[in-house]
Amino acid sequence: MRFVFVGSGTLAVLTGRMLAERGHEVILIERDRSVIDALREELEVGFIHGDGTRPAILREADPEATHLLFCLTHDDQANIIASLVARSLGYSRVVTKIEDPELEHICGELGLAESLVPMHTVGRYLADMAEGQNIIEISDILRGEARLFSLRVKEEEAVPLADLGLPSAARAICIYRNGKDFLFPEPDTRLTTDDEVVVLARAAALKALRERFG
Repeated sequence: MRFVFVGSGTLAVLTGRMLAERGHEVILIERDRSVIDALREELEVGFIHGDGTRPAILREADPEATHLLFCLTHDDQANIIASLVARSLGYSRVVTKIEDPELEHICGELGLAESLVPMHTVGRYLADMAEGQNIIEISDILRGEARLFSLRVKEEEAVPLADLGLPSAARAICIYRNGKDFLFPEPDTRLTTDDEVVVLARAAALKALRERFG
């Protein structure tokens, strides 16, 4: 598989290195030539020198051949702009990193469903650890064909869960409402706009889920 990163911070470098070591093709887009020169000595990946928010640079990274684009710069606005430009150029999947939690809702409104707020994840992990909870990694639970998929409910999809049209090999396992309220779903649970529905599915159903819900 082929993965492209906009930015070369710690998160991008660590993730890129792991993917490269697993045999995937990795491309890093970085505007600072000196940073590229330094990273060439420690990473066996490809590099593109330029501004990752610019259409010409993202087009050079080859949208059609890329399975996923990570926008992981230190600037939330740059990540959002790069993500929107990437969508317009035909990138099939885009992950948008944002540091300001208040921008998460904006990402949802802009259709950037796969937004990442690192501080939320780390904070929740540390709070659970402080309480002495038994922290189980997702990778320890998902085995074989099991996969997780998250979708954001659009206005026209605010229907009872049973009418949402999930594939037969997929089940909704929880709903997040108002960004924090946790709900156990029932078939007659009525979804509301901007609900986040977490789905457990077989790997083969992911394509249908992405085509149906983006």
